[in-house]
Amino acid sequence: MSTSKRLGLTIKRIFDVLGAVFLGILTMPLMGAIALAIRKDSPGPIFFKQTRIGQEGQPFIMWKFRTMRFGAEHEWVAPSADEIDTYRFQDEGDSRITTVGRWLRRTSLDELPQLYNVLAGHMSLVGPRPEIPEMVALYTSEMHRRHRMKPGLTGLAQVSGRGDLSTAESVRWDLDYVDHWNLWLDIKILWWTVGIVARHEGAQ
Repeated sequence: MSTSKRLGLTIKRIFDVLGAVFLGILTMPLMGAIALAIRKDSPGPIFFKQTRIGQEGQPFIMWKFRTMRFGAEHEWVAPSADEIDTYRFQDEGDSRITTVGRWLRRTSLDELPQLYNVLAGHMSLVGPRPEIPEMVALYTSEMHRRHRMKPGLTGLAQVSGRGDLSTAESVRWDLDYVDHWNLWLDIKILWWTVGIVARHEGAQ
């Protein structure tokens, strides 16, 4: 790794920590209100935690606000190896999603607890979205290159289509990010994310 890229990654980490602290403090009242809404809406825990695959293929526990009825994740059926390229995760009409959960997904506020993952060093503010082990097990060797960068709260794929992209399309954007990463690209992705989330683009 070049000295300039090593320095850039160090600055990226400092930016992640400062950004996560700032956003955590700023959204603390909102997260408290969300927690109360989830508790009132359906039985079960406020938070949902799940194993995801991070940088260099290392697993970690990712946190979210719970958006489905408790235990509903076990009803999900993974695609086959032949379906992985065209697979799209769409939650429209998914009866497992709670009333509050659907609003949280539409606004992307269910992702706020991942600020803890950023502080812990599992994730970055910007990077490829972390995938579950069952999906990663179906990846080709080329797809695994997306794990060279730390996963992010948002990424190039998220600002290029979000839930409307197939797995293959999403991975292509992630690989483009990995191959062309720089700090300015991160700043642009964060700026684009604000607009996309505000307009609910690609959300269900």
